[in-house]
Amino acid sequence: MKRFGLIGAALALALSFGNAQAAHVLVVLSDSDHLELKDGKTFRTGFYLNELMQPVKALLDAGHEVSFATPLGRAPSLDRGSVDPMYFGGDAQALRAHQALLDKLALTAPNKSPVLSLERVAQIGYDRFDAVYVPGGHAPMQDLLASPALGRLLSDFHAKGKTTALVCHGPIALLSTLPDAAGFAAALAAGRQVSAPPQWIYRGYRVTVISDREEEIAKPQLGGGAMKFYPQAALQAAGVRYQSNAEPWTPQVVTDRELITGQNPASAPGVAAELLRRLR
Repeated sequence: MKRFGLIGAALALALSFGNAQAAHVLVVLSDSDHLELKDGKTFRTGFYLNELMQPVKALLDAGHEVSFATPLGRAPSLDRGSVDPMYFGGDAQALRAHQALLDKLALTAPNKSPVLSLERVAQIGYDRFDAVYVPGGHAPMQDLLASPALGRLLSDFHAKGKTTALVCHGPIALLSTLPDAAGFAAALAAGRQVSAPPQWIYRGYRVTVISDREEEIAKPQLGGGAMKFYPQAALQAAGVRYQSNAEPWTPQVVTDRELITGQNPASAPGVAAELLRRLR
C-alpha cells in the first residue's frame, strides 16, 4: 500500500490540477518488448507513443489522476517506430510535448518507473479506479491477450459497468477474460478453428481493432516476418461484432455499453475524447 500511496501522491501533486471531480484511471500496458512471429522470428515492439500519451495527456490536462500497471510490474517498452510526427498529425511540436511528458512520468525507466503489477492493483482494490485504458502497439499481442490478472480486472469492470477503453492492438486484451485465454490464443496461432463459449462476457459487443487490411498494409514493418494471427480475426472468432472504417488508417471509435474501442493510431484522440466524456 505504501508504494501505491507514494505513486498516487506524486502523480497527483505533479500532474493533476486539483479537480474536485477527478476520476482515477488505470492505464494497463504490456510487459513485453517484442512479439513472437511465425517461424521463430521476433519483432521488437512495445507501446505506441501517441496511443499511450495522447489519452494520458488529455486525462491529466482535465485534472484526472492516472496510474499505470503491467501484468508483472515491469517498465513497459516504447516502440521506437512510433516516435514520428505522422502519428501526431505531422506536428513535430506535439510529438515533442508528448514525449516530454512520457519522460517526466519515467514510465520506461527500469529503476524509476511508477508502474504497478496487476497483482498489486488487485490488492489495492479495483474499486479505487473509475476507468481502465489499454493502448496499442504490437506488445499486447504477446501477453495481455492471455493474462489471467488482466482477465480478472476486466471481468470486474464489466460486471460493474465501468468504462473500459482500448485502442489499435489494445482490444486484443479483451480475450484475457476467456475461461482458457491461453488455449484460445495457442489454437489461433496453430491455425485451428476456435470459438469462445456462448457466455463470454463480450460476445455480441460492437468492437473495433486494427483491421486485417491494415495489418497487411503494415506487414513490411515486421522485417520479413508474419504475425501468428491478426486481432480482428481473433476477436471475431471470439464472437464480437466487428466494425471497421472503409478507409485504412482513418479514425474509428466504437462505443458499446462500457466499452470504448479505437481502430488504429489515428483513433487515439477520439478514444480519449469519449473517455473524458464518460468521466464527466
